[in-house]
Amino acid sequence: MTTDDGYRRGRHVVSALHVHLVFVTKYRRGVFNAEMTERCEQIMRDVCDDFGALLVEFNGDDDHVHLLIEYPPKVAVSALVNSLKGVSARLLRSEFTGHVNQHSLHGHFWSPSYFAVSAGGTPPSVLREYIEGQRRPA
Repeated sequence: MTTDDGYRRGRHVVSALHVHLVFVTKYRRGVFNAEMTERCEQIMRDVCDDFGALLVEFNGDDDHVHLLIEYPPKVAVSALVNSLKGVSARLLRSEFTGHVNQHSLHGHFWSPSYFAVSAGGTPPSVLREYIEGQRRPA
């Protein structure tokens, strides 16, 4: 768990690992509306909890989402990304079937690629401010 000084303390490790992730919808289709964005955030919070990670900030636009995640050293970012994208795609497609199908994503929700950058050099507060400034769909 993260302490007041911003460090996560474990039995044999002290860490402060943050990653900024961006996921883009397939073909950059503008799929997200306000309700879907809220649900996507909740799904991704739950997945992070399962990994012992913390979704610090979440926002996005109609065709992509930004996440700032604090995670423990035992978690591989690629495994976290795989779960975040897989679980969210499955649940969003099932819960918003008509809306998602309307945008014709040909069986895929997310683009297979993703953007990940270590947030080690940038204070998390600066990244939080950047992600908060993203335009949410109406």
